[in-house]
Amino acid sequence: MARIIAVANQKGGVGKTTTAVNLAAALANAPKRVLLVDLDPQGNATMGSGVDKRELEASVCEVLLGEAGVRGAIVRTAEQFDLLPGNIDLTAVEVQLMAEPGREQRLRNALEPLRGEYDFILIDCPPALSLLTLNALTAADSIVVPMQCEYYALEGISALLETIEAIKGRLNPKLEIEGVLRTMFDVRNNLANAVSAELIKHFGDRVFRTIVPRNVRLAEAPSHGQSIVGYDRASRGGIAYLGLAGEVLRRQREREQAARQAQGAAAPEAAA
Repeated sequence: MARIIAVANQKGGVGKTTTAVNLAAALANAPKRVLLVDLDPQGNATMGSGVDKRELEASVCEVLLGEAGVRGAIVRTAEQFDLLPGNIDLTAVEVQLMAEPGREQRLRNALEPLRGEYDFILIDCPPALSLLTLNALTAADSIVVPMQCEYYALEGISALLETIEAIKGRLNPKLEIEGVLRTMFDVRNNLANAVSAELIKHFGDRVFRTIVPRNVRLAEAPSHGQSIVGYDRASRGGIAYLGLAGEVLRRQREREQAARQAQGAAAPEAAA
């Protein structure tokens, strides 16, 4: 059964798409069955996965509007993960769905039949608390929060936490934070180190141990339609995202083990 993870932060320019594409590639390299959903109208995750957003026969837009089946819109990437692509057509989705009942649950309903076909479904969210982001957080089991360690980041994450609590109360009670990921990190920057310490103080072990550094090869990879794993896995950025995938897999194994232990403990009680 797939774990659905939204990669989200209301602040732009923090590495959401970079994280979504590279985590998808790193998990596929594990190897795991992975689907990446591009829910950002910019379509950068689609282009970064080697798929031309201008030549799509169907996209997540048509899926959300009920004009296409989800399996018919999925394409296979060269890096062995599946992609539900997105493009600028997504800007029209929010307007068209505004008055529709259950509009926040369109993505969840579309992805639910796919849970048995993948190990992980990753959703790249737009940098805003929009209807598209609400759809992602309603569908997700958990959220990865990429963060640049700078002054305004802590304010932004406070707003995101409030959003998560609101969604848990109204749309998705099971939603939890998968982890906070420090991105574009420069160890020589005193402010970055101070903000990093604050994050660990506040979130504890929910902060991933992996730190994604500023890395030229990481910035180059999307222009080649590749993840950093395909482009230069031995680079500092490649090593970081392979490490992040390892952490995500470890946390998933721990959840599965805890669930088995809980079932084992419940079985004797039920028999009694």
